[in-house]
Amino acid sequence: MHSRRWILAGLLASAAVPGCAEAPSHSPRPAMKPGAGGAEAIVHAAGLGGTVGFVVMDSASGKVLEAMNENSGQPPASVAKAMTTLYALDRLGPNYRYATRVMATGPVQNGQLQGDLILVGSGDPSLDTDRLGDLAQTLAARGIKEVTGRYLAFAGGIPHIDEIDRDQPDHVGYNPAVAGLNLNYNRVNFKWQRGGKGYALSMDARGKRYVPSVSMSNVAAVARKSPLFTYKRGQDRDHWTVAQSALGKNGSRWLPVRHPEAYTAEVFATLMHAHGLRLPAVRFVTALPAGVVLAETRSDALTDLTQAMLKYSTNLTAEAVGLTASGASGLRQSGAQMQAWAAAQHGIGCKFVDHSGLSGDSRITAADMAGALQRSRGGLLPGLLREQGLRDATGKEVKDHPTRVLAKTGTLNFVSGLAGYIRPPSGQGLTFAIFSADTRRRNALSMAEREQPPGGRQWTRNARDMQAHLIRHWAAKFT
Repeated sequence: MHSRRWILAGLLASAAVPGCAEAPSHSPRPAMKPGAGGAEAIVHAAGLGGTVGFVVMDSASGKVLEAMNENSGQPPASVAKAMTTLYALDRLGPNYRYATRVMATGPVQNGQLQGDLILVGSGDPSLDTDRLGDLAQTLAARGIKEVTGRYLAFAGGIPHIDEIDRDQPDHVGYNPAVAGLNLNYNRVNFKWQRGGKGYALSMDARGKRYVPSVSMSNVAAVARKSPLFTYKRGQDRDHWTVAQSALGKNGSRWLPVRHPEAYTAEVFATLMHAHGLRLPAVRFVTALPAGVVLAETRSDALTDLTQAMLKYSTNLTAEAVGLTASGASGLRQSGAQMQAWAAAQHGIGCKFVDHSGLSGDSRITAADMAGALQRSRGGLLPGLLREQGLRDATGKEVKDHPTRVLAKTGTLNFVSGLAGYIRPPSGQGLTFAIFSADTRRRNALSMAEREQPPGGRQWTRNARDMQAHLIRHWAAKFT
């Protein structure tokens, strides 16, 4: 069990209702007798409890080669991001890009902007401090030294959502707010240094080239053993306390931001001040005034955004692109629209309450997931998935193995998933999905246990070992 101090010092990792309707039958599958060995023996040896469901099929024909509990609805965790990728690419197109703009409602004359300056967001989940700094640099290059009007911010690209999943601890950085103005994946860097008179605490929005301080999120050290953090929401501000006994000497940690619009607006104003332009206090508007664009920064294309999302499992990216694709007013409504799209596009029944898989309330079957992947094998998705690599009997990854495994992982407390493609150098390619969940054990956790649940690391390790054994088994038997 790791100490509280280790938990605090570590940078944050990018990490129940009735199940889905059963999927249409793909094809007859071989019967599996209890104790017959092979895949079922691998599952029993893992000793995970709860339910394990899997299916492996021929990628070309969709013929099911081996399956177990394949029609049991399971929480997909971050495997849901593969479906979100398919959905966003279909609705928005692979070349879609987000734009963050600075606009003016009046002319610029002799270094004076005669009107309002407006920071305009479209929901870009990849905007970081360095890109925002470059935007400020572009604006400064126009010679603007004064603004006669107001400093406005518009964040109407996607709706504001306080947090992705309300069942997560307040302080985990993988559960931030979502908004039309996002910055640094809506996380702020909390830094502490111990000196002779106690601790010096600070908050900043650090990038690689710019490290502006932040005041809208603040923290105070309190003499207590627990809880590790407390959070209080203010008007456009985040107030944190931390248990001083857990701080140690020096360290830093990313904390989530609940007011990303205010965060982005403050950091932009700080960066502009460094260029000699002092902006007035920001005002947020819900309707965008008419004006001209003075400067703009654009995200990478959607294919690149989703590839990074699948590699690093960034929840904010998943929710932002899903909300952009649906145009819905809330996260559950947006998840329901993706659910309807999956039914229409792939003929599957499932339940999505978000786009990242962070909530444990979503459900999809292994048969449905593998079926959607098999039908998408000729599109962009396989090339966007991360290569996982095959492992030998000891669990060690085999370098330069000719068989490639392209897949998305997913992990929640006592939930683990893996779905994707097994591609040998020649012969039969396979599509698979594996979902494991002990929802009873997961639901029994207190809020204080959810960041580091007792037994959670070992359960996840066992689930991943089982997945590796299944993939090696299938690669040897069917390719």
